[in-house]
Amino acid sequence: MKNRRLNPIKLGLKAAVIGVGSMGRHHARNYSQMREVELVGVSDTDEMAGQKAAGEFKTRFYKKYLEMLETENPHLVSLAAPTRLHHPIALDVIRRKIHLLIEKPITFNIDEAQEVIDEAKKHKIKLTVGHVERFNPAVIALKKLIRQGRLGTIISIMARRAGTIPNRIKDANVILDIGVHDIDLLSFILERRPINVFASGGRAILRKHEDYADIFLEYPHGKDGLKVTGHIQTNWLTPVKIRKLNVTGIKGYAVANLLTQELILFDTKYTHEFDDFEDFVGKFKESTGKKIKVILKEPLRVQLESFVDSVVNGKAPAVSPEEALWALRTAILATESIRIKSG
Repeated sequence: MKNRRLNPIKLGLKAAVIGVGSMGRHHARNYSQMREVELVGVSDTDEMAGQKAAGEFKTRFYKKYLEMLETENPHLVSLAAPTRLHHPIALDVIRRKIHLLIEKPITFNIDEAQEVIDEAKKHKIKLTVGHVERFNPAVIALKKLIRQGRLGTIISIMARRAGTIPNRIKDANVILDIGVHDIDLLSFILERRPINVFASGGRAILRKHEDYADIFLEYPHGKDGLKVTGHIQTNWLTPVKIRKLNVTGIKGYAVANLLTQELILFDTKYTHEFDDFEDFVGKFKESTGKKIKVILKEPLRVQLESFVDSVVNGKAPAVSPEEALWALRTAILATESIRIKSG
């Protein structure tokens, strides 16, 4: 199949999904609802899950993904199989000149990721990775505030991503599975990559994989010469689901809830001078936050629409594979930091 620009409405852009577990089924759901594409098939080694998704989203099921690729000849594919399978499946898709979105992380290790990226360039296909939080309206609004200078120079950013152990986890630790979201987000928001990585964590419940971690990141100095630090707290031990970003600048402080898509801005009211203790308390009591308007959207839907747009109009994907490679590299460094200390 030759690469070509398409009018999806006139020609019918064909999409397929490989892996319809907890994440892949939502890719299938969204494709089935998008007027720009036709969901022509889903594939999964779990026949029950695959048949269920195919029935629910009115498409065809294939137990073998290669059969689906040959039979349906899709223009684009979402790959949501377990991480250890990303590399071989991605190469099979790319070598058929099919545009590809891989769920994060891009692959299991750096060498695999680099080969996938090189093959995508060789075959001139669009390759992107599912760092879906970039498409969260609260994140987009937060980045806009920062660019407008509402927070002033950023000095620190903290992300918390926690919850219980998901049943699907078999081949990745908490950093590679969910912490990598925030590793990518911090670079996306700060528009720079970390220069130092340090982490602390361990295995509280799981035997093979780290299930909690605190990751500390140091970023290059900004234009004002101030150091920027990042802190990511992630675990599978917290009984409630948490997805939050806290950003501190010299003029303000912002809190984003990525689950509810709420964003609150606090203006800094600090002054050096005070007359007495009551004046001191008054100057330092908590500021009243201002809720920033955010239009709620499903981040995955926005991400898939962006992917389709890049395929149709020949645009560069919103998340480049090189950025995904950097996120993977940082996640691996954080994991190594933990394991070196634990012996």
